Amino acid sequence: MTLPDLQELARVEEVLESRWPETKIEPSLDRISHLMTLLGDPQFAYPVIHVTGTNGKTSTARMIESLLRSMGLRTGLVTSPHLHQVTERIRLNGDPIPADKFVETYDELEPYLAIVDSESLANGGPAMSYFEVLTGMAFAAFADAPVDVAVVEVGMGGTWDATNVVSPLVSVVTPIGMDHADYLGDTVELIATEKSGIIKAGSIAVLSYQDLIPAEVLLKRIALVDAMVARQGVEFSVRDRALAIGGQVLSLDGLNGTYEEILLPLFGAHQAANASVALAAVEAFFGGTLALDIDAIREGFGTVTSPGRLEVVRRSPTVIVDAAHNPHGAAVLATALEESFTFDQTIGVVSVMADKDVLGVLQALEPVMTDVVVTWNGAARAMSAHDLSDLAIQVFGEDRVHEAPNLTSAIDRAIEMADEAGMNGIGVVVTGSVVTAAAGRAIMGRGKA
Repeated sequence: MTLPDLQELARVEEVLESRWPETKIEPSLDRISHLMTLLGDPQFAYPVIHVTGTNGKTSTARMIESLLRSMGLRTGLVTSPHLHQVTERIRLNGDPIPADKFVETYDELEPYLAIVDSESLANGGPAMSYFEVLTGMAFAAFADAPVDVAVVEVGMGGTWDATNVVSPLVSVVTPIGMDHADYLGDTVELIATEKSGIIKAGSIAVLSYQDLIPAEVLLKRIALVDAMVARQGVEFSVRDRALAIGGQVLSLDGLNGTYEEILLPLFGAHQAANASVALAAVEAFFGGTLALDIDAIREGFGTVTSPGRLEVVRRSPTVIVDAAHNPHGAAVLATALEESFTFDQTIGVVSVMADKDVLGVLQALEPVMTDVVVTWNGAARAMSAHDLSDLAIQVFGEDRVHEAPNLTSAIDRAIEMADEAGMNGIGVVVTGSVVTAAAGRAIMGRGKA
């Protein structure tokens, strides 16, 4: 980007960041619906695959988009949060929206945002939030491109999420667990109910493996709105998987055929499960009656990336970053580390947001981490290194916990510990939040996603 591009992007980012943060929501679709009406409902200009869940939804959405693009379609993709630049959230044909297009889209929407803001404030409500505005920008950019299909990841929940003004052809639900309890509910049943709101009449609901309670909630919603359903483990599944250099080789049973010898350049059984869901979603999008072209499927999976998800960013010692930010995600990370890497010792570098189940995250990581360096990732919401250290000592014991004031010094300390041990089989894992993973990538020289 040129300097003027960067300056203009910074101008728009500053305006966006003056709005409510995406961690604060007011459960209503009134503002985003009003904006869409003023813009001529761009979200209806293309078919949509809508993706929600507690963990795995970003990776699954990226896989779906890559598969669709490998089949010759022009794609739009919405994911959140971003790792490095806000433009990563809105992708056109696999690439982040250009900065000048991002700025142009915002400037075109600004007069309409002012109308929505003023009317909402006059009625005692808030102005549009950061996430609501970005969602409106994405839908407008996709219509303007134009795209053949949009893959839309929910920000938080489902029913009241700003993305839920779409009428999806396919609704995808990845595994549901506890997260964002302050907004979505303090039981898995309540959270599943909130997420089930993306399943609409006439859509095809593609469900990943779910625990019993969320599965019952989702199936009740499907019956209520008379949607169709495809369930992992019933209508589609992972037939087989084998570890490979740089990832794994899969055999997937889809809705209408078996797809073999698929190289997925991502680690972990959870990513194989995500791939199975992504394939079923794409099959459903095309009608679910014919097997898809195997070469296109192999290409789509073979080129997929998922930055910040069990991503190796350095060798000797191996440094991995992962965005696990809740106990379920941390448990998945722990399982994948044991399966995909042969470390004799693993040193964790951990910073977690204070509003998360921090103790649950630490407990999930403890069995696979020899030592942990706790730190502060720089975010206002992050728990202080000192407070995190106190909790970590409860889980790991005092001898296994080390404290560093910031993420750079924490990573340096972990690498030093690995070097001092004089062993080749030591890994360093930077985790605890998306912010931690993003900052870890940047520190290790991975500034693009």
